[in-house]
Amino acid sequence: MTLSNDKIKQYRTVGHGLNPVVTVAGKGLTEGVLAELDRALEDHELIKIKVAVTDRVLRKAVIEELCASSKAALIQEIGKVALIFREAQKPDPRKSNIR
Repeated sequence: MTLSNDKIKQYRTVGHGLNPVVTVAGKGLTEGVLAELDRALEDHELIKIKVAVTDRVLRKAVIEELCASSKAALIQEIGKVALIFREAQKPDPRKSNIR
């Protein structure tokens, strides 16, 4: 998914006020985490994820795998928090963070 620089900037601004809705911890990318990630992206489109992995290289790999498995675009990564976006199939303006 390719986004324009203007969209990325807009999503970063919106994402600044969001709290993480999905946390990846010690057990890594389980089916439950991936299911919750999919549900959150379908509801909100733009979400923050907290990746509680101390190793920087491993954390980056986990974020890349999350984005690839959910077909989402990485907007921003700061420390242990990643901001990702995926357009919803049937967007609900009451739940979406970008509408």
